[in-house]
Amino acid sequence: MPTRHTLDAVIIGAGVVGAACAYYASRAGLHVAVIDRGSAAGGTTGAGEGNLLVSDKEAGPELELALLSTRLWRELAQTLPPETEYEPKGGLVVAYDETARTALGDFAAAQRTAGVEAHEITADRLHDLEPHLAPGLAGGFHYPQDAQVQPARAAAHLLCAARESGAAVVLGEEVTGILTAPGGRIRGVRTPGRELMTPAVVNAAGTWGGDLARLAGTRLPVLPRRGFVLVTEPLPRVVRHKVYAADYIADVASGSAALQSSAVVEGTPAGPVLIGATRERVGFDRSLSSTALHRLAAQARTLFPALADVRVIRAYHGFRPYLPDHLPAIGPDPRVPGLFHACGHEGAGIGLAPATGLLIAAALRGEQPALDLRPFRPERFDTAGEAQ
Repeated sequence: MPTRHTLDAVIIGAGVVGAACAYYASRAGLHVAVIDRGSAAGGTTGAGEGNLLVSDKEAGPELELALLSTRLWRELAQTLPPETEYEPKGGLVVAYDETARTALGDFAAAQRTAGVEAHEITADRLHDLEPHLAPGLAGGFHYPQDAQVQPARAAAHLLCAARESGAAVVLGEEVTGILTAPGGRIRGVRTPGRELMTPAVVNAAGTWGGDLARLAGTRLPVLPRRGFVLVTEPLPRVVRHKVYAADYIADVASGSAALQSSAVVEGTPAGPVLIGATRERVGFDRSLSSTALHRLAAQARTLFPALADVRVIRAYHGFRPYLPDHLPAIGPDPRVPGLFHACGHEGAGIGLAPATGLLIAAALRGEQPALDLRPFRPERFDTAGEAQ
C-alpha cells in the first residue's frame, strides 16, 4: 500500500520557484511537501544565469513583482549561505546610438515612477563603470538594484531552509495523478510510490506547468522558449556589472518564435564570464545551435572587445516557461478548487521566485497578498489562448 500523508499543500517542482514557495509556506507554519520527478534545480533553474533584474521590466505588474523580490533577495542573502553567491553588482544598459539612448531614457523615466533606481550615464562616463567596454557608445543607464545569484545553489539552500522549518522534500518521483473529491476539489496527488493527501497543490513545474495543469483537468498555455549561455575560461574581473545593450529589452518583450539574440555579459565570483542569452520557440529541441552560439559570441565581442581572444570552455541551454502575455501565473485557479499556480515566469523566474513564494504562502493561508494577484490570474487565458 502507498504511504499516505496529511499535508497543508504539495508543491510540484523543486526549482527555485518551488523552493521559494516551500520556504515561505513552511515559515508561515504550513506543513508542505515539495515533489519533483528529477533533482533539485534539475530543470530550468539549473540552466539559468541567476539574473535578478529590474532593469529589463517596464512599469507594471511584473516590475512590482521584481521590486518586491529585490527586497526579499536582500533579506535572504543575510540568512542563506555565501555559496548562493548573491552579488548586488548592479546592471548597466548601454545604447549604441542616440535613438536607442533616447528610448532608454523614456523607459527609465517610467520605471522611476514605480520605484526603480535608474541613473543616466553619459558616453564619457561609461568607462568609469566598465573600463573594457567598446568605444563609441552613446551612453547608458546604471541600475544599482540589479543583482545575481548562483541559481542551483540558491534553490538547494532554500529547500534546505524549508526542510529545517518542517517541509518534506521528495525527489525522483513523478506526479502521475491529481486526486480530487466528487465535486472536483483537490484532495491529493499520486506518484508511482505513494499518495500524498492534501487540500492544496501548487503547480511550480516551470516549463512543464502546462502538462501539470492538464493533469489537474485545466489549461495553462505554457510553452518552452530555448536559450543558450556561453561560459568563458576564468578571468580577472573584466566585467564588473551585468551589462547588456538596449535591444535585449525588446527581445524579452517579444512574442516571436524566431531566434533572437542580445548578449548579456557578466563576470562571476569564480572567474568565468557568462554570456547569454538567446530566445527561440523550438519545442523541447535540445540540439546545439551553432547559429545561436556564434551570434552570442559576436555580440559579446562588440560590447567587450577584450573578450575577442578569450576561450569559451562550454555552452549550456535550458527552456524558459513562456506565457503569451509574458506574465507568470500566480495564485489560485478557480476552475479547480485547491489548485494554485506559480509558473510561467519565462527568463525571470530566479529573480521573481521570492515574491512568488511569499504570494503563494499568503494565498494558501487565505491572507491578503502583498501584491494584487489579478494580473497573474491563471484563468486569463481561457479565450483562444490569449490574455483577457
